[in-house]
Amino acid sequence: MRVYQLTGNGENTLKHILSRSAETYLKKLCLELPGRVVGSQGNRMATEFFADVTASFGFQIQSSWFDCFDWHSERIQLTANGYSFKAFASPYTPGCRVEAPLAVVSTPAELETADLSGKIVLLFGEIAREQLMPKNFPFYNPEEHQRIIQLLEAAKPQAIIAATSQDRMMAGGISPFPLIEDGDFDIPSCYMSEEEGKRLAQYIGQQVTLEIRAERIPAQGCNVTARKGNRADRRIVFCAHIDAKRGSPGAIDNAAGVAALLLLAELLADYHGDLGIELLAINGEDYYSNPGEQRFLTDNAGHFNEIILGVNLDGAGYRKGKTAFSLYGCSDNLSALIREIFSHYNNLIEGEHWYQGDHALFVMNGISALAFTSEKVTELMSQFVHTPQDQPQIVDADRLVEIALALHDLVMRLDRYQN
Repeated sequence: MRVYQLTGNGENTLKHILSRSAETYLKKLCLELPGRVVGSQGNRMATEFFADVTASFGFQIQSSWFDCFDWHSERIQLTANGYSFKAFASPYTPGCRVEAPLAVVSTPAELETADLSGKIVLLFGEIAREQLMPKNFPFYNPEEHQRIIQLLEAAKPQAIIAATSQDRMMAGGISPFPLIEDGDFDIPSCYMSEEEGKRLAQYIGQQVTLEIRAERIPAQGCNVTARKGNRADRRIVFCAHIDAKRGSPGAIDNAAGVAALLLLAELLADYHGDLGIELLAINGEDYYSNPGEQRFLTDNAGHFNEIILGVNLDGAGYRKGKTAFSLYGCSDNLSALIREIFSHYNNLIEGEHWYQGDHALFVMNGISALAFTSEKVTELMSQFVHTPQDQPQIVDADRLVEIALALHDLVMRLDRYQN
């Protein structure tokens, strides 16, 4: 039996062991696997790794599978009048090879009346300021975005080119960002910088050639739930999304959250309490259709009242600043308990509410929720999230240890807590 002594030298030894484990988990997820985008081999390897580690600490494992697809892009070439332009294939776009006159649209109002049939359209300016939500996205889909998508589909251009800069809230630190990132949208599309867009716009009305070699490949992915505890009807769900954006190692987004769950699994290796514990590697937060989130909702339909608290870890562990937690729909007693426990941890502070994460799954179902991210999340979003720079070295393993220890304390108290 593992007995954790959390005072004096025993505490320091435990923290050191857990910190080394966190570094190992980050290295595995970010550097040793070939990416974690949903549908890919690397993603399946990541969920298998999570299942193996949590099982080694005595958890019962359940995998909930869903259909999705992997996507590969080999080449993109864009030319006009003999000049080449630097462009990137939109994630999940179908491939194409088209030659057609160039049209330019700058506003939704222009799109209403533009004749785009048989043309290649460049979206530039106001209409390309923020990333469009996927057409069938179930959780957040502004009417303006829906209208733009509907107008584009009705206009039937041969292909779409978007000139963009940065959209920190929706696309993270990527610049330029893909205006369209939607596997349900079947018009071929690509994106480029605003500077390239200005160059290309000079060729309005002239022939443009676009070749995108890309393929959608049917695949499967899964959520992994690791369970312990005697009661399924009184449970706490800890979740972290295990997938990452294509081309990003996804350290802070969100291997760090997964690593913290694995540390918590080790701390709970000998847990035999009454409270049901679920450690959920949810799979799809950075995928266009959120398939893991939708599968979780389906799996828990009619059973959300069994969950006394949902905890989400996303973007936590940044080496700068502290870890910020926030509470949603918690009773006064539960809020007071959480704040009292976390007050004993120097690098935990209460931060602002945010809803762009998987804790929203609990909130929308009337379940108390707790979310962790980094105090300097704005800096993370502008510089690292969704980019190749999201590497393990920006994560402080000791921050993850602190989160896991605080959550372990919370479990021990909630095991006796009566709302």
